[in-house]
Amino acid sequence: MKKQRELPTAAIHAGEIRPRIAGAVSLPIFQSATFESTPGSGYHDLGYIRLNNTPNHDALHAKIAALEGGEAGLVAASGMAAITTSLLTVLGSGDHLLAQDSLYGGTQDFLTEDLPQLGVEVTYFDASRPESWAELVQPNTRVVYAEAITNPLVRVGDLAALARFARQHSLVSMIDSTFASPVNLLPLKLGFDLVLHSATKYLNGHSDIVAGALAGNAPLVEKIQRKLNHLGGCLDPHACFLLHRGIKTLTLRVGQQNRSALELAQRLEAHPAVARVHYPGLPDHPDHARARELLEGFGGMMSVELRASGDEIDQQLRGLEVMSFAPSLGGVETLITRPAQTSHAGMTEAQRRAAGISDSLVRISVGCEAVDDLWADLKPRLDALNAAVLPEQELTA
Repeated sequence: MKKQRELPTAAIHAGEIRPRIAGAVSLPIFQSATFESTPGSGYHDLGYIRLNNTPNHDALHAKIAALEGGEAGLVAASGMAAITTSLLTVLGSGDHLLAQDSLYGGTQDFLTEDLPQLGVEVTYFDASRPESWAELVQPNTRVVYAEAITNPLVRVGDLAALARFARQHSLVSMIDSTFASPVNLLPLKLGFDLVLHSATKYLNGHSDIVAGALAGNAPLVEKIQRKLNHLGGCLDPHACFLLHRGIKTLTLRVGQQNRSALELAQRLEAHPAVARVHYPGLPDHPDHARARELLEGFGGMMSVELRASGDEIDQQLRGLEVMSFAPSLGGVETLITRPAQTSHAGMTEAQRRAAGISDSLVRISVGCEAVDDLWADLKPRLDALNAAVLPEQELTA
């Protein structure tokens, strides 16, 4: 029996085509829409780019499965393509979905706007309260859906209990582990049926493609691939090549981001312009104990509540030099944004307020730069916000 390789080795070597093509150490790009097939092959066995089975796809599928400890893997044209196709594979008219009550805005929109049109009912649950879940299960409940670390408040639910709960009630369990990455969490080992990623983020890590990925047991992944083949959400071979390349440095990047984010969160927590730092590595985070138990590292994502209005924050962030004010996350560059303007802009103000997302909330995706340089970029902006607040504080004293 072949020894299971450790994650850093698997990220580099799993799924590689052997023997190497013409000795190329780096897997070539197979820029071909179609491939010769054996007469009599079934439709899904044809070599065709839309069927997600070029050599670039196959290598990625094997690599992602190895990283997650799954039987099979699959890539898609985006994280949302992976999420929506997976849900559409196992849900149909008349079915019921249990979904965590704090989700990425794109996923939330799909659940609230699209699934009801298809006859699927959705009920939301608090992932930190296992005692409340059983009463939400209906005879037609088919799926339970959660996020490993939520966006943008970086909450960590009782994931091990959730996986057990799904098995006890014969539900398909799905988890978006984008924020954690396989470096910090392996949900399949907790008992989840399917793990999903926006591979745009940590898996690729270089802010130059959009992609999705998933892994799980082979029969389920095969069903999802067939649905994906019909819906057409295939990943382009060049994007496959870039994702394949990005994964090879995953453990190095995420390890650095884990360390830098914790240090930056500690510095932010001590600044007077900061009302609160949401980061599971801080002892006062409500899920700190659970995060220490579940996660190998606390991740590179945090959100910060500032003592300023959204307009004041925007004005100060325009002067950033090392950080970039931009959507997305998980790359080697540090990105900062306000979720009310970006990831959760599709929600109403009342919905954002109910989810704890204020106009003063800033989300930071910590990259691989030196922490001192990040702090030198951010601190003067925080100092300026604090100085603007002081006169008002003195008047009300």
